Amino acid sequence: MAIMNGRDSKTIRKIRHRRVRRKTTGTISRPRLCVFRSLNHIHAQIIDDSRGQTLVSMSTLDSLVRSKADGIGKSKKAGIVGTLLAEKALNKGIKQVVFDRGGYRYHGRVKALAEAARKAGLEF
Repeated sequence: MAIMNGRDSKTIRKIRHRRVRRKTTGTISRPRLCVFRSLNHIHAQIIDDSRGQTLVSMSTLDSLVRSKADGIGKSKKAGIVGTLLAEKALNKGIKQVVFDRGGYRYHGRVKALAEAARKAGLEF
């Protein structure tokens, strides 16, 4: 793990996430698309912060994603998660969201998920 000024990378990401969350909040008209990335999986949720309620969620652990993404790379799996999340959101009437990258750089899997969600019809 990278250590910077006595802090590990997980702590540094949480500090960045708090900084991002100060500026982004989800409302009923424009909920927040939150991304969490672990070593092997990626999770995405659309959250209404005013009610504290998750409206739509999808991850690489869902059976729908696992059936489509068997034997492909992590970035492509993230793209599938973004596409399926956007389809679920559009079915529930959610068209616009605020993107919360969760303290991660907009790069790799996070970028693949965001671009796939945009391509499937979500606006952010």
